[in-house]
Amino acid sequence: MSERVVLLATRSAGKLRELRPMFAAAGFAVRDLAEAGIPEAAEEDALEAFATFEENARAKARHFFVKGGGLPVVADDSGLEVAALGGAPGVHSKRWSGRADLRGEALDAANNALLLERLRGQRDRRARYVCVAAYWDGTRERLARGEVTGRIADARVEGGEGFGYDPYFVSDELGRAFSEVSREEKARVSHRGRAVAALLKSLVACG
Repeated sequence: MSERVVLLATRSAGKLRELRPMFAAAGFAVRDLAEAGIPEAAEEDALEAFATFEENARAKARHFFVKGGGLPVVADDSGLEVAALGGAPGVHSKRWSGRADLRGEALDAANNALLLERLRGQRDRRARYVCVAAYWDGTRERLARGEVTGRIADARVEGGEGFGYDPYFVSDELGRAFSEVSREEKARVSHRGRAVAALLKSLVACG
């Protein structure tokens, strides 16, 4: 059976590194947005304007289905929910700091600085990562949700892996920060790994 091609609708190098092996193992060939020739556009920011991860993931999948010329799309929306902050930053995790002028690691640093500032003096450090992965091929839609619980560390945990809030998120199951474990270890328990694994299982089952 030949590989099924899907457009993986993310501009995050970190997400692509994590997810490509999972798709390959399930028999899917991944094409990212750059490979599909879809340039970054300001309108993409509006795709994450909804109140839930499900709505945001669905909006991304449908947007890039059109941009990709009808290629089946997998998109996700994910974020960090911190108990002491009433679930913030939640769906606003990516741009929580409000620094529209920053990208990549610089934006991550600004978001993490705000996280530590808001948690200063807080004893409750409980948090969870949430991810919803969405598939859309013009006819069928599939949604899958994944979660992982943990706590926010008092200081950055250095490591060669991870991105976003990972250097501060200590997984309950692993007992270590996502930044200090291997890509394979993180994928086994992570919110995104769980959501995508469930989505791929659904897609394989339905043929």
